[in-house]
Amino acid sequence: MSRVIVIAGLTATGKTDASIYLAKKYNAVILNADSTQVYKEPLIATAKIKENEKDNIEHYLFDIVSLNQDYTLYDYQKDARNLLDKFIKEDKNVIIVGGSGLYLKALLYDYNLEETKIKRVDYSNYTNTELKAMANNINPNNNIHVNNRQRLERYITYYNETGKYIENKNEINNRIYDFDLIGLYAPKNELYERINSRVDKMFSEGLLEEAKSLYSKHYKKFSSIIGYKELEMYFENKITLDEAKELIKKNTRHYAKRQMTWFKNQMTDITWFKVNYNNFEETLNEIKNFLE
Repeated sequence: MSRVIVIAGLTATGKTDASIYLAKKYNAVILNADSTQVYKEPLIATAKIKENEKDNIEHYLFDIVSLNQDYTLYDYQKDARNLLDKFIKEDKNVIIVGGSGLYLKALLYDYNLEETKIKRVDYSNYTNTELKAMANNINPNNNIHVNNRQRLERYITYYNETGKYIENKNEINNRIYDFDLIGLYAPKNELYERINSRVDKMFSEGLLEEAKSLYSKHYKKFSSIIGYKELEMYFENKITLDEAKELIKKNTRHYAKRQMTWFKNQMTDITWFKVNYNNFEETLNEIKNFLE
């Protein structure tokens, strides 16, 4: 019988290493649930697993679309469920790994989506407050935070395209698959130190050169990824390189904070494990004991 294990949690907490460990232990395939790791081009900024780190384990839904392509939540739900259903039918064990909570929700829960071809709209002239007011005009009961600009833009565009508004999804917690759900977290000071160190390592591995090459090709999704959008400001002489580095660290820390808020509010069934950065083997053993 197939077993499905989900590794969720915050950026820079070791989800990739945990997925490799569990995939080897359970002879499983790995299925991506990270919204930036579906893209073929980025590697360093998204902390995507390298080929030599896969340890001959089959990985799915990594490197599948270009930064010039639109890949919607509906597309991911359809592709991921097709693969998961196939693996379960074949009695294969599956490790699902990623920090994109909405991807996990769409894949594993009763989360209904419609196939839509939403046109890209430029909202750059609008402030977050103005976008929130527009969303409130559509539906005063929407639960979108004023600082969640991406979701506000999608909400408004969807309504303008379809005449319908996206309903609140807080109540959707009905699982449609049988799975174990674990999450990785770290105390704020340790996590932030880890994030800062990881950004420094990205630069030493060639993040600046990678970003410059991608920027020159004018990929439309380039500026949607942390690490690239800040360097875009540097390439356009709006900030210095040191300022770009610090902004990447700051935005990544803020992203981790948003992740935890989302998981706590939207996926209350996660069993959390505190990461021991000094002895990650100890964390893995705690996970193993829980799963057994």
